[in-house]
This record gives sequence, C-alpha cells and structure tokens, in this order.
Amino acid sequence: MKYVWHVFLLVFTVAALSAFAGVKDGDCLDCHGDNTLTKTNAGGKVTSLFVDYAKFKLSAHRTNACISCHADITAKHPDDNKLVARVNCATCHERQAETFNASVHGIALRAGHDDAATCQDCHDSHKIISDNSPSSPLYFTRQADTCGVCHRKEAHEWAASVHGKAVAAGSHDAPTCTGCHAEHQIRSLKNTGSMTVSAEVCSRCHSSERINSRYNLPADRVKTFFESYHGLAGQYGSTVAANCASCHGWHKVLPSSDTNSTINAAHLVQTCGQCHPGTGTNFALGKIHVASDGQAAGADWGSRLNRLVRQVYMVLIVVTISGMALHNGILFVRKTAARLRATARPVLRMSASQRWQHFTLATSFILLAISGFALRFPDSWLAKGLGSYEPFRRWLHRIAGIVLLAVGAYHLVYILLTKDGRKLVCDLFPVKKDLADVWLAVGYLCGFQKHKPQIGRFGYAEKMEYWAVVWGTILMGATGLMIWLKLDVTRFLPRWAIEVATTIHYYEAVLACLAIVVWHFYHVVFDPDVYPLNTACLDGKISEEFQQHEHPLEDRKQQ
Repeated sequence: MKYVWHVFLLVFTVAALSAFAGVKDGDCLDCHGDNTLTKTNAGGKVTSLFVDYAKFKLSAHRTNACISCHADITAKHPDDNKLVARVNCATCHERQAETFNASVHGIALRAGHDDAATCQDCHDSHKIISDNSPSSPLYFTRQADTCGVCHRKEAHEWAASVHGKAVAAGSHDAPTCTGCHAEHQIRSLKNTGSMTVSAEVCSRCHSSERINSRYNLPADRVKTFFESYHGLAGQYGSTVAANCASCHGWHKVLPSSDTNSTINAAHLVQTCGQCHPGTGTNFALGKIHVASDGQAAGADWGSRLNRLVRQVYMVLIVVTISGMALHNGILFVRKTAARLRATARPVLRMSASQRWQHFTLATSFILLAISGFALRFPDSWLAKGLGSYEPFRRWLHRIAGIVLLAVGAYHLVYILLTKDGRKLVCDLFPVKKDLADVWLAVGYLCGFQKHKPQIGRFGYAEKMEYWAVVWGTILMGATGLMIWLKLDVTRFLPRWAIEVATTIHYYEAVLACLAIVVWHFYHVVFDPDVYPLNTACLDGKISEEFQQHEHPLEDRKQQ
C-alpha cells in the first residue's frame, strides 16, 4: 500500500503541474504526432522526433504525461529555442539508475561520450514494455539486435555461436548479452580479473546440474578447469593465466567439432600459441579438462593409458607405504618395550583409577574433537573420513560428550570420597610458591637463571593444565547441552543465547585442541626427557632418576 500511495501522489502531482503549466499531451502531439518530424545534430546525424501515441498508451508509462519525464518543457517550447534536457530516469528508477551509472555506459556518458548507450537506447523512448514481452527490445531473442546497434561485430559473432543458436531455437537458459554482462551494471569482461569470466560468468551455467542435465552437457567442465594449471594459477593470483574465454572465445563460442571453433584441432596451435609461443601440434593436443580421477575428457589412447598408470600407482603407493608403516610401527613398539623393560621404574606416579580416568578422558576428547570439527566443516577430510552420514557424526559427538561429562562426574566423586582423590586435588591446588616458580622458570628459559625451579608432586605446568581441563569440561558441557537441547532451552532463554553458546563451544574447542597439541603433547611426548612417550599414563610408573630430576621436592612418604 505504501508504494501504491506514492504512485498515486506522483500521478496527482504530475497532473496538477501539467494543468498549472498549461502543457498537455495534446499540445506536444501537435508537433510530435507528425512522423516526418526530425532533427539533425552538429555531426549530421538525423533523429526522428515522432511519437507514436498509440504505442505509448500500451507502454508501462501510459499513465504518465509527457512532462512527467520531460519536466523542463514549458508552454513556451519550442519557441524559446532551448534544448530539451536528457530525461532523468532516476526520478522514478533511482536504484536502477545508480547501478547504470557504475556501468561502462554510465561511465562513458560521464566522460563526455554522448554516443554511449542510455536508458532509452535499450528500453526505447516511449514504448517501454516488460522484457518478458516478445515485442520488447530486451526480450531474450531480441537482445542481440538491440545491443548490436552499437556492438555489431559482437552481436554477429554471438548469433553464430552455440549460445546464439540456442536462443534462436527458443532456449531461455542460453546466455544472452545481459546474461553475461549483467542487466544494468554492464561491465566489460575483457578488463576484469583473469578468473572473473570463469568463476562468475561461465560457471553460472556450466556448473548448474539442472542445465547440464537438460542439455546433455558435461557436468565437470568448471570443476576440471579449476583443477587444471590455468585454473589453479588464476586462483592463486595470476593475471595472465588463461580463462574460459581465452580458449573458447568471448562471443563466438563454438564446439570443438566446428571447423570455425578456436578449440578445433586445426586451430589449437594458434589458440595455445597466444600464450605459449612456439607451440607445436603435440603440445596443443594436450587435454585441459582432465577429471580428478584421471579420466580425461575423451576416450583416446593417451587418456586411457594415463588413467591406467594412475590406478597402478595408487595401488603401488597404498601397498608400499602401508607395508613400510606396518614394519616400522611394529619395530617402534618392540624397541620401546625393550627399553622400558631395561629401565627400572619403581616410582608410582599414577594409580590404576587415575590412569583409567585419564584414558577415558583422552579417548572422549579425541572423538569430540574429530566429530566436532567434522560437523563444523562438513566438506573437510575429517568429515569424509567419518563417512557421509551426518547423523552418525552428530551422535558420535553427543555420545563422546556424555562420556566426557560422566568421567568428569566420576572424578568429582573420586576427589571427594577417596583418600587418593583428596590428596590429588590438594597437591594440584595453586599455592603462592607457584607464582615464584613461574618467575624462576622465565628466568631459566631466558638464560638468566642456571637452574630451573624445584617442584614437588605437581608444578605450575600440571596445575594450569588440570584446572584448564576442569573449566573447559564445565563450559563445553554446558554449552554443548544448550545446543543439543535448544528447543527446551529457548523456552526459558532468548534464541540468541543458543547462538552465543554455539560460538563459545566452537572457539573453546579450538582453544582446547591447540592447548593439548602445543602444551600437553610437549610434556608427555616431545620433551626429550620422555620421548617418545611418558609411559606413566600406561602403567603409572617412572624411574627414580626422572623423579629426582622433575619432582625433587615431592614427599613420597605421604603417598
């Protein structure tokens, strides 16, 4: 209703102004109704000033008066000898005019090129009708004729192309002038980035499953191009890499079977030679659209041989590397076990209960990380590794979360009801000495101190990690349950609370995973004193030497 009211006011205002000015349509038609009325500009160009009022009354502007568009006309016209100003379509079509002003036509007009196309050149001056009407100059079968008034060569080439022939046959899906160059913001694709044509123009149709299926077109043309050297080079910033039009042409796009096509075998040397001087026949006959599975776009012997070689190598790689990995994996386990047997490790570092809690925590955390990031990035290799069944990834994540919360609850009972548990949490509780140890450690790491800080059962590193796990488990558990039970949660909380919980859950997961890799893995795997693994997590034991080196202040008599 708002826009209807605006239109009513506009028509009313125009009518009032017309009556006030004394200029009526009939006054204009006294002269412009003569089909012989013309004008000649300084360059000798003759322009008809005839207005077919019958056609105007069939146009979209039929409710407008002449002065609705020609607002500068007064009753003194034409005796005042003033040139009629260019019609300002932006008065009613502000958004379209703004877009047009950014086009090559609009820029040319502002630069003083009066021969550049205006709104009237494309839409007509008085018989303005919907471009869905076959009589419209912008109807899909007439666009080339309209644009061809200025762009004759391009229109002729397009008409001879597969696109032009498809449009002539009545296909609405085939690209027309505005299909590639846009409707109002007409752009010159020759001056755009190397990949713009391929990524934004050709891909719109040739990556469409509907169009490829309907017209029996190859479904992989866009994908295989972007996987080729040209496509990859363009994606990584090359401004000279070939795009679709570099090989297929801009307007006269023809199939390779056509002898006039730039990709016909007879013309490939010339086409490739534009970028590769000295191109020979064998080079030019190479395949561009080669599928990722090694099947070239064609059934020639070279393509078949290439695919066979790929398959042989895939089998060879899997068998060879798997055998090497199995051999070295078994050797690693046996050598590590032999070294552990040869080393006396009488000091009990972790009890059986603590080891099982650690194992359950670690397993559930790893499953949560893998399934969580697979859910967040469904196109990643993690997601593909878990299969294409999204409910499986979702329930794996939920079950792992339940296990993590369960082991957290068990640990709470453990530290409250058992002697070992109470001793564990007391030893892990931060004390004033930890701050001094951090300061000493900084001095030691920077080379200002000769000796690292002496610690007891647990130092600042273990305490930081323990309480970070406690905090992370509570936070991830709470936000995870909110996301899982969002329908129930939103009965009491606003919907944005779920969005905030999702953000916290994701970024806390990123923080936790990075902390485990950078901090925990160093202390239990990559530290030269324990590499390849601190086996206390397996049997709970460490050597006397390691105990004295890492925990010299621990009072083991109280354990």
